[in-house]
Amino acid sequence: MLQDPPDVTGRDLLRLATTHPAVAYRSATERIAWAETSGDTSDLVVALRAAGVAAKELGFLEDGIAHLEQALVHAGPSVYAVAQVRMNLVGLLAARGDTNRALAEAGRAQGILRGADAYRLAANTVCALARAGRIADADTLAASTLTKLRQGDDPVALAGMLSNLGLARALRGELNEAERFLNEASVTSEKHQLGLQKAMARANLAFVASRRGDIPRALRLYEKAEPDLTGERMAQCRFDRAETLIHAGLPGEARKLLTSALRDAEASGYRCDLADGLLLQAHAELTDDDPETAVITAGKAADAFTRQGRLGWLPLTEHLLLRARWETGERSAVLLGTAMATADRLASAGWSEASAEARIIGARLALHLGRPAEQMLVRVARARAHGPAALRVVAWHATALERQARGDLRGALAAVWSGLSVLAEHADAFTAHDLRARTARLGADLTELALRLSRSARELLIADERRRALARRPVAVRPPRDPRRAAALAELRLLSSAHALATSRGEPAVALNERMAELETSIRAGAHSISPSSRSAAQNVPGLRELSEALGDRMLLQLVRIDDALWGVTLVDGRPQRHRLGSYARASQQVHLLHSTLRTLVEDEQDSAALRSLAQATQRLDDQLMAPLAIQASELVIAPTGSLHTLPWNVLPSVQGHPCTAVPSATAWLRARTSVDHSSSRVVLVAGPGLVHAERETRILRRVHPNALTLAGPRARAETVRQAMDGADLVHMATHGEFRTDNPMFSRLLLADGPLTVHDLEDLATPPRTVILSACDVGRGGADDAVIGMVGVLLALGARTVVASASPLRDAASPAFMADLHALMASGTSPSRALAALPRSTGLLGLTCFGAG
Repeated sequence: MLQDPPDVTGRDLLRLATTHPAVAYRSATERIAWAETSGDTSDLVVALRAAGVAAKELGFLEDGIAHLEQALVHAGPSVYAVAQVRMNLVGLLAARGDTNRALAEAGRAQGILRGADAYRLAANTVCALARAGRIADADTLAASTLTKLRQGDDPVALAGMLSNLGLARALRGELNEAERFLNEASVTSEKHQLGLQKAMARANLAFVASRRGDIPRALRLYEKAEPDLTGERMAQCRFDRAETLIHAGLPGEARKLLTSALRDAEASGYRCDLADGLLLQAHAELTDDDPETAVITAGKAADAFTRQGRLGWLPLTEHLLLRARWETGERSAVLLGTAMATADRLASAGWSEASAEARIIGARLALHLGRPAEQMLVRVARARAHGPAALRVVAWHATALERQARGDLRGALAAVWSGLSVLAEHADAFTAHDLRARTARLGADLTELALRLSRSARELLIADERRRALARRPVAVRPPRDPRRAAALAELRLLSSAHALATSRGEPAVALNERMAELETSIRAGAHSISPSSRSAAQNVPGLRELSEALGDRMLLQLVRIDDALWGVTLVDGRPQRHRLGSYARASQQVHLLHSTLRTLVEDEQDSAALRSLAQATQRLDDQLMAPLAIQASELVIAPTGSLHTLPWNVLPSVQGHPCTAVPSATAWLRARTSVDHSSSRVVLVAGPGLVHAERETRILRRVHPNALTLAGPRARAETVRQAMDGADLVHMATHGEFRTDNPMFSRLLLADGPLTVHDLEDLATPPRTVILSACDVGRGGADDAVIGMVGVLLALGARTVVASASPLRDAASPAFMADLHALMASGTSPSRALAALPRSTGLLGLTCFGAG
């Protein structure tokens, strides 16, 4: 006996295919079976159309096309029904990358469909045109159809058209218009309870936020959109998120995301998205300092676009190839011609920002080759005021180079400062230390030019301070406490303890490693998506008079690297001087050798070969860095650069006996010196697990601080310690430490329930005034002069002074030395003076004073 058809109309089934594809696919499959049995051809065609559209949304693109091809056969007798099937085919063929056939099918259906069907055809055609790279044509068709859709009764088509129109405007750089259309799409979707369409609008709004440079907002919107997306929509969202990560200065993370997204897109048959993803992958590789690989990947993208007939995207591929060749160091007349031709093709295709960037590369090439560039720069003058921060920075850089070539050094410096102001405003959007540090890389060429143009010690010091300020988050910019992040950090601690136990037993820990990696990614993503509660002004670089008054009889030494040349700027008694200090690479090599010998001496303090090596390395460093300065000051404040941040300065013969503090920058030192003292006199002593001397060290320190809060054994749990640190005057932690070179924000101190990471410290409302970390390696910092790590972030959060080691410590020597150090500090001696006054065994030479001193 023949059963009744499923209780849903054909129109409702087709609408479900785009709003609830999983439900629609099940219902359509049932309806296909019923229609085939009943012989109802018209119902079969509708069911096949619904199944095809739903399959595409679910990630089964080839199945979807097969359903529509079958529908085309059954619809044969009806011209109108055939046109309806062709209308659906347009979207699926475009997703497969077959844009020529998609547009041909649209042309065959044109003029046959009426009313809502005609508008749906227009919406699908807009998508196909955009995918072919014909953005202007897509925009024109969308705009002409929009009024009729607004007057109709098809909210799904209206929301889709608004999203497509918004995305087209965003790609053309018209971000305000894009946001207006996408907000309307979101409101329409909300009104008609269209969850998928709302998620699509949200993902596209994230794309616009990313293009504006508001990376935290973009990442938040992607996070909200992804759970409601499936199939191709999910693939597109992941590709857009990867682009945002690239703009955020996280190309490594973008490459990882793209690898999995490309694999999934290929498996689902989304060849159109696959080509888009290859272009993005080349972009990520280029940003990740891998231009040679980027050239190869961009070539694959170009091949894919050509095979798919998507010739409108080829100029963007040529643009990326141009950038990659520039980054490989090519400076030929041939490349200059390529740059100008590429710029013209990009402009003709409507890619104004990419065209401007190509012209800037052309201008820089012309200047390098000794050819006039003024006319080229006039054509990109608009780029200095409009577009993404990275483009504006590059435009100002090119302007500075052109003015320099004309001998206008004052004008060149003015252009440099304008570009750095753009970069500072962009960096101020980030609360995450690592994002801000990476953002500073956008202006690496510009800041290097600022250093090169500096004609005096004063100008060099100010330029270098402005460079460092870009990478250092202002203390006023603090992320709010996030319960989800706190929960993720707690789980990470639990898994870290389980991992340590499994490792000690020789048991496999693959699942633990995978989950820990997932948690770290989640924690980082959460930190990256936080916007500052209020925009703080860019950090002000202090004037020489203010800095000199604070220094008193101290000497400031700021190390500046220009290519391989190392310069030292000293400021003593208000008088800045500039000193050439030889090769940065040579100094860096000696620092590396010094650390290698210190590690050997921690194991055996009597190793004669290591002692000789240590003496040689320290003397070479002293001869190169300190001897030319003829130190006469009573105390030193040193702002190192690059790998010199890890140098324990007190080991140098000229520095021994001088109180010395290392700082991220002169501005950071001044801020630490002038910070408001805590009213608290609370002292916290912490002893971590697995360290033989730790509890003995805290017991000895109790003699100096009898009222101290002591956390040892099971009481030394991460959250308990963090809460105790908040607002304390002095915190001493004796525990195992680890610096994470791959991710400094996960550098850690081992406590009873697992690691206390740098991310945990972000939740301190009031950081301790003074922190002493009796732990190996946690005095190190990453991200070059951003100095990200345990010490760098504590100082950025507002701690006054941190004592830590950038190398391993000899456990047995630590308790007695720390007791003497605390005794001197308790008597009123500053940490830097106390460190300088105490003799140290070789196993403790890595201890350094950071911050105010």
